[in-house]
Amino acid sequence: MTSRTVRARTTGGASEDVEAREFEDWQRQVRARTSAHLRDFLDRRYREHLDDETRVIAKVLGTATSGGKQVRSLFVLVGWLCGAEENPAAVRAAASAELLHCFALVQDDVMDESALRRGAPSAHSMFAQWHQAEGLPGSAQRFGESAAVLAGDLCLVWAGQMLRESGLPAEAVARAAPRYDWMRAELAVGQFRDLLNVVEQETSVERVLSIARAKSGHYTVRRPLELGADLAGCPAEVLGALGAYGDAVGEAFQLRDDVLGVFGDPGVTGKPVGDDLRAGKAVTVVAVAEELATGAQRARLRDLRRAGGQDRLDDDAVLRWLAIIEETGARERVEQLIDQRLQRGLTALAAAPIPVRARAHLTALARVCCDRTR
Repeated sequence: MTSRTVRARTTGGASEDVEAREFEDWQRQVRARTSAHLRDFLDRRYREHLDDETRVIAKVLGTATSGGKQVRSLFVLVGWLCGAEENPAAVRAAASAELLHCFALVQDDVMDESALRRGAPSAHSMFAQWHQAEGLPGSAQRFGESAAVLAGDLCLVWAGQMLRESGLPAEAVARAAPRYDWMRAELAVGQFRDLLNVVEQETSVERVLSIARAKSGHYTVRRPLELGADLAGCPAEVLGALGAYGDAVGEAFQLRDDVLGVFGDPGVTGKPVGDDLRAGKAVTVVAVAEELATGAQRARLRDLRRAGGQDRLDDDAVLRWLAIIEETGARERVEQLIDQRLQRGLTALAAAPIPVRARAHLTALARVCCDRTR
């Protein structure tokens, strides 16, 4: 997001312009440092655990951990800034969140049968391609999925190790450990609930939002923020405000993700138009469309959703589905929900004793989550 975008959605003038530039500079610097820490950590793990036979894991994870906006690591670090000054150990701890995210993405792509991630082959696709190139026996697809699950498990283990070895005081890591465990368990249960939300079932906007909060919203915003703040020893008042902010902004993040999964530009998202529709996902846009639809529209939407779940959607069917969603006004309604949650999140910070710099970064990050382009 450009500083012009930030400035357009704030009131003020020169001060917001300066804050936007400062945030963008800080964001670039943090991303560069977290990427460097992540590469260094992974290189050491590769040397310890991989040999010539298993070296393909390093190649796949090198692709899986590159790119992206590093939103979760930014939130961990901003949470830390609510109670302490930035330092290299805190940046390393924040970088560990990218390994946890890689674990989630790799396994999510297996469950969704997604061939692409950020415009490149997904992990299971890369493993399947390697299997074929090596002329190995058996199903390349099955090998790719199994190998990706194991690679994701490595990321999960290494994320915890990177946090412990970040250089933060042992008592700080121990203090935050229950919150870290909760975040990981919540993510897994949220993914399971997503699997249960099969296309044949009737769904509702509240059910979809509830799944979104557990699967993505909490683990993207609220839990990383709380983790960073807990590591820094922030008081309960600050943790409470960050939790309320994280709930609202995390939900907005997932709502934006749902819009992009349905209407996103393939050149920006790295995935086909209507990718979530093809997968038969009951995402928020779909649920809102069915609530707003006329009787005839609702019947057509449900027929298309069932076809998506059974892999019977061609490009024309996807375009018809998109057209009906637009006709219902669902896209505009979800945009309203995003704006409402943005304002709710920012309001939650108003009375909390949060340092000025951390507050400015939280405001900018909220807008990144709501306005992101991928």
